[in-house]
Amino acid sequence: MTVSPTMAAPISKRKTDFSRVLHQPLLGPLAALILAVIIFSVLSSRFLTPFNVSLILQQSIVVGILAVGQTLIILTAGIDLSIGATAVLGTIMLAKTVGTSGPVVALAATLLICMAVGAINGALVTAFKLPPFIVTLGTFTAVAAATQLFAGSTTYPTQPGVLSFLGTPIRAGGFNITVGVIALILVYAVTWYALTQTAGGKHIYAVGGSPTAARLAGIKTSRTLFSAYLLTGVIAAIAAWAALGRIPTADPNAFQTANLDTITAVVIGGTSLFGGRGSVLGTLIGTLIVGVLRNGLTLIGVDNLYQNIATGVLVIVAVAFDQFARRRTS
Repeated sequence: MTVSPTMAAPISKRKTDFSRVLHQPLLGPLAALILAVIIFSVLSSRFLTPFNVSLILQQSIVVGILAVGQTLIILTAGIDLSIGATAVLGTIMLAKTVGTSGPVVALAATLLICMAVGAINGALVTAFKLPPFIVTLGTFTAVAAATQLFAGSTTYPTQPGVLSFLGTPIRAGGFNITVGVIALILVYAVTWYALTQTAGGKHIYAVGGSPTAARLAGIKTSRTLFSAYLLTGVIAAIAAWAALGRIPTADPNAFQTANLDTITAVVIGGTSLFGGRGSVLGTLIGTLIVGVLRNGLTLIGVDNLYQNIATGVLVIVAVAFDQFARRRTS
């Protein structure tokens, strides 16, 4: 049977449209999220209850906010292994200084110390051209130890007030969420706008895609990289505040898997570990996938250690898919 040109054109157009749909970067993570929800709703009758859905959102706040900072760094083809430790240091700073100096000073001091960690990372990466992995691994070790020393290896409970404000409950229909969920959405909205609608955001993509080409185009690559790490410090401070709203106790041993969870959220959200490609919207979906995975596995009785194994496997699979996609497009 001979296909006429008039018949071939619509077929070709349909194939092109279908190919565009398949190559949408958010389609894969969104499909994975829907599949995970379906699986866990079948395995546990409690999974889709309003209480449990609200719990997933609240449990995703801290990792979700930190994942925004991780996205900024990974978009520049770097990685930040210290972001979780920086947030934990922030919680200790908040809890220790609020009693003597008040909440405003405590918040300001926390912002400054978290920004200082980000600035150190940024300076070492830009001025000394050190690999981000090594730099942030070193600062992770230093910050984690400094946090233990600063805290005296003890926990610090916080009283209701400004520090626990982000934990204020909000009833929305049958769901009970907190102000922290609203803060999470605002962080994503502001970052999405900055990355997609401002010159600085486009510079981050350009530097991650090809530093040499970005430099030849007149972009100040060192300043862009430094700004990304500095902003990550700001985001870590916000996450520290949100953490005390979630659990009003500053614990130097908290959020042990935060770094892995943020990297997982970013990578399975479609952001390439090789830089220059991805979005915070994908990271938001990735954060929800991590939250759904951990919550669902807990509901069906899977031990936390096995949950960490599943999360690690998920990271490897996501990176493998990213590598495959890059080879297909190169």
